[in-house]
Amino acid sequence: MAKKKPKTSAKPKAKPAKRRTAPAKKPAPKKAAQAKRAAAASPRKAAAPAKTSIELYYWPTPNGWKVSIMLEECALPYVMVPVNIGKGEQFEPEFLRISPNNRMPAIVDPNGPGGRPISIFESGAILQYLGRKTGKFYPKDERARVAVDEWLFWQMAGLGPMTGQANHFLNYAKEGNDYARKRYTDEVHRLIGVMNKRLAANEYLAGDYSIADMACWGWIIGASRMIDLGLEFPNVKVWRDAIGKRPAVERGFALGRELREQQANDPKAQEEARRILFGQRARP
Repeated sequence: MAKKKPKTSAKPKAKPAKRRTAPAKKPAPKKAAQAKRAAAASPRKAAAPAKTSIELYYWPTPNGWKVSIMLEECALPYVMVPVNIGKGEQFEPEFLRISPNNRMPAIVDPNGPGGRPISIFESGAILQYLGRKTGKFYPKDERARVAVDEWLFWQMAGLGPMTGQANHFLNYAKEGNDYARKRYTDEVHRLIGVMNKRLAANEYLAGDYSIADMACWGWIIGASRMIDLGLEFPNVKVWRDAIGKRPAVERGFALGRELREQQANDPKAQEEARRILFGQRARP
């Protein structure tokens, strides 16, 4: 007779199961690359490559050369955006948002103060900004900086405007402007005389080579067509020739040259440029 199994009052308690993390499934071969990229971008989506090049809104003129030369001297990455002033492109609304005075040059720096983009118009302000940004050609020492600012504003207020007016009346205005021709060529002569005295005891205008020299150089190139520097102002001639041999100056001076030559060789384009550039009044 088989023995009966003893009865138990309750079923034995089951041991709690250990928690296990299920092994992660490997992504399918086709999706492996996508999963890797997504993990690298987490928790944000992959961002578009940041712009690093300064946009230079430019036409080859003495004011334009100031900035192209500075960018080359500082070895800053930049892209040139032509603004054909002979076709009136400086009056386009897109450019007006960058340069409210409808004048080039202007720049847009995508890596401005605080890492945010900044647009700047007026060549002197651009030179100062780039000097502060790079720490080049614009000294931090206050006395040295004042000397640079003196000659920079001397160009902005005197050499540039007077040379521009002399060029206008000598080469563009109709006959019968003898007083204006003499008035402005005499003032250019006077200003270059001031510069010649300064350079008699200084290699550069503010001591060391600086944005003041870059600002003046292009205008002296223009004035050289009116005045024989070698005959009357030998110190300015030596300065002009020495700066012109700097590789960065050669590159900045050559920027966009072919654009201007195309317009210079087209009589209709020249006549249209005169109509657009001269006799401007306030626009609505």
